[in-house]
Amino acid sequence: MVRANGAVSLRELARVVQTSEVTVRRDVRALEAEGLLDRRHGGAVLPGGFTRESGFPQKSHLATAEKTAIADLAAGFVEEGEAIVVGAGTTTQELARRLARVPGLTVVTNSLLVAQALAHANRVEVVMTGGTLRGSNYALVGSGAEQSLQGLRVSRAFLSGSGLTAERGLSTSNMLSASVDRALVQAAGEVVVLADHTKLGSDTMFQTVPTDVITRLVTDEPPAHDDRAGTELQALADQGVQIAVASGPGAGQGPGQPGADGTVGERRAARRDVPLPGQRRNLPPGSGGSPLRPAASLAEGPGGRVADLAPRRR
Repeated sequence: MVRANGAVSLRELARVVQTSEVTVRRDVRALEAEGLLDRRHGGAVLPGGFTRESGFPQKSHLATAEKTAIADLAAGFVEEGEAIVVGAGTTTQELARRLARVPGLTVVTNSLLVAQALAHANRVEVVMTGGTLRGSNYALVGSGAEQSLQGLRVSRAFLSGSGLTAERGLSTSNMLSASVDRALVQAAGEVVVLADHTKLGSDTMFQTVPTDVITRLVTDEPPAHDDRAGTELQALADQGVQIAVASGPGAGQGPGQPGADGTVGERRAARRDVPLPGQRRNLPPGSGGSPLRPAASLAEGPGGRVADLAPRRR
C-alpha cells in the first residue's frame, strides 16, 4: 500500500487488514527496520527523509475522514462577506467545498483545486494568484505568485502543511510552496492552520508559519494511545495557539455525534476548545485571542454547540 500510494495511515492499514492499530504499528516498526519504509507520526511513507514530499494522489488517501471533520469545523469560522486566503492542500480543498455556501465571500488562493471547488459558487468571488504551476499539488508558486499577493489584506488565512510542531510551527517539504505560504500569511490578519493528528509532531525542511504567528489550529481528536500528538497539542496551547478539535465519524468518535456551529453537509463535527494554560501573545484584531476557561467548564449550548465563554480574570 505504501508503494502504491506513497503514504498510508495506521488507521487505514488496520481497517484494510482487519486488525488493531497496535499490531499494525508493531509490523510497521519491523518493516522500517528492514529499510522498506519510514515511519511517520500516525502512518508510514516511502523512505526518503525530510526532502521527500508526497504528491496529491498520495496525500488524498491519508486521513480522509479526519480532513472532512476538520473542514466541517473550520468552515464555521468563516463569516458572510469576509475576504480570506486559502492555501494549497487536500484539507484546504475540503474546506473550499464547504465555503461554496457562504454568501458574499471573497477567496484568494494559489490552489487550482480550491478554485475548482468554488468555481460554480455564484455567491463567492475567487481571486487567483499568478505564478508557475507546480503539478504535484496543483498550486501556483514562484515569484509571480508572491508578487501578486503584495499589497493584499484579508481577515484570515487558512493553511495546511506537511508537519506541525510547537518548536517550529507549520512546515513543508518544498521551498517554493513554503515561500508562497509565507506570502499568504503576510496578507492576513490572523492565521488558521488545518492539520490532522498525523501531522502533529512531524517536522519537515522548510518552515512556513512560526508558532507565534499561528492564531488557531483546527485538528481532529488524536487516538487515545497517541501520546505524542496529545503532548504536541498541549505544547502548542502553552505557546498561545487556540486549538479547536473536531470529532465526528472517522475522527476519534463514532457516528451520531452532535454537530457544531458552522458545520456544513451531512457529516457534522463536534467542537472542543482546548484551554490555553500559558500567557497569550498579542494577536491581530478580531482574532479572539483571550485565554479560554478549562475544558471542564465549557458549557454546551443549543444544538450541541459549545458556548463561547468569557476569559478568566487574572
